[in-house]
Amino acid sequence: MIRIKNLWKRYGSIDVLKGLTLEVNRGEILVILGRSGVGKSVLLRHIIGIEKPDQGSIEINGTVITALKKNQIYAAVKNMGMLFQGSALFDSMNIEENTSFYLKQHGDPVTGKPFPPEDIEQKVKEALAMVGLEGTEHKMPSDLSGGMRKRAGLARLIVYRPSILLYDEPTTGLDPITAQQINELIVKTQNELKGTSIVVTHDINSALFIADRLALHRDGQIVHVADIETFMKIDDPIINFLRENLSNRPRKEPH
Repeated sequence: MIRIKNLWKRYGSIDVLKGLTLEVNRGEILVILGRSGVGKSVLLRHIIGIEKPDQGSIEINGTVITALKKNQIYAAVKNMGMLFQGSALFDSMNIEENTSFYLKQHGDPVTGKPFPPEDIEQKVKEALAMVGLEGTEHKMPSDLSGGMRKRAGLARLIVYRPSILLYDEPTTGLDPITAQQINELIVKTQNELKGTSIVVTHDINSALFIADRLALHRDGQIVHVADIETFMKIDDPIINFLRENLSNRPRKEPH
């Protein structure tokens, strides 16, 4: 479980997070909705330990990571992974090298021991196959379309099978068909890894397809959080707008 309490973060004179509080249940996909620029990505960077808050706490599976020193944070978040908005692939590495990077740098996240090369090769093949990128091992990121780069970023994330997965605007900039393929991969990954996922987005159609629960981020706080049916009935200007502008959308099967 992830517990976030009274989180504050200021950049210069601007408060981005303003006492944000949220609980994420083990094994769920929680989707955080909100306008662009309200601090959704900032929240993810705090959860994974890239940034520290000015005030407040983040507890992950019983460990308060906000109380740790920098050299202690890695051990606390080693079973977490994040798909960044721009995929964050290394331009100078091919897809195989990108996907295997974590395994070669850190070894087994459970034991800490190095993986034999043949094990890394097999894990990379399995991860790329899972996201439909078989045969791309020797391609460079610049050779791939935007949707394929998202898939490659997802393969790099799932290759070490993290138990907590964070997704920063995973469908931004993608055409509707490719966006839906990414949505399906997020659900597939969740079912495969049986982890806990947090997805931030402003895409209501994607949110309704992948989410177990929805949360609304506004004015630096989580102002609503509920299951889908309850959330969509809340009388709130943003939720009313989302409800009125829904397209016909599919739903994932319960997992």
